Amino acid sequence: MPPMGRPPRGPRPDGPEEEFNLEQMEKETEEMLKLRYLTKDNAVFERTEGGFVSVRIGEEFHPRVQVVRMFPFSDPDQYISIRTPDERSKEIGIIENMKQVSKETAEMLREQLALRYFTPIITKIINIKDEYGYAYFDVVTDRGACRFTINMGGHSVVHLSETRILISDIDENRFEIPDVTKLTTKELKKLDLFL
Repeated sequence: MPPMGRPPRGPRPDGPEEEFNLEQMEKETEEMLKLRYLTKDNAVFERTEGGFVSVRIGEEFHPRVQVVRMFPFSDPDQYISIRTPDERSKEIGIIENMKQVSKETAEMLREQLALRYFTPIITKIINIKDEYGYAYFDVVTDRGACRFTINMGGHSVVHLSETRILISDIDENRFEIPDVTKLTTKELKKLDLFL
C-alpha cells in the first residue's frame, strides 16, 4: 500500500500515457510556417462536378479546396489563401495576386469568393428594434427586403472606416452599409445605437 498522500505508481486507469513527441510537433510547426505561392506555372485549378474547385500542384492533388481572402477589405484580389475544406483547415498555398493565375482560374476563384463573402448592401433602414440583448433589423438591400437579428453583446457591428459599417447577424450572414452619411436623418436615428 502506498504512503498516504501519494498516488499509486503504475499504469493509469485510463490507459498508457501518451508521450510528448517534440520532433513531430517541430515538423508540424515547420510545415505550417512554410509559405507556398501558387501561380499558373505550378498549380492547376479545375471546377468539380459539385460546383467546387480542385487543385493539382505537381503530384499533389486536392479534390476540393476553400478559397479565402487574407485581406478581404483592403486587398480583395491579393493574398488569396487556398485551404483544405475540413474543420481544421490547413493552408495549401497562397495566390499572391490574381494576375498570377490564368483568366479562367481567376474567374473560377472569384465565383467561390463571391459565395463565401456574399454581403448584401443595405440601401434603406425601415426599422431597428432592440430587445433582451438582441437587435432586430428590418431593411432593404440591393438583393431585396430582409429581416435579420444581431447579438447586441458581441462584435456584430464593425466600423471598417468612419462611414463604412459591416453588420454580422446571429447566423453569420454579413450586411454592409458602405456610407452611413447617405442614410436619411430618420434612418441614422434608428442606427444611432451602433454609430
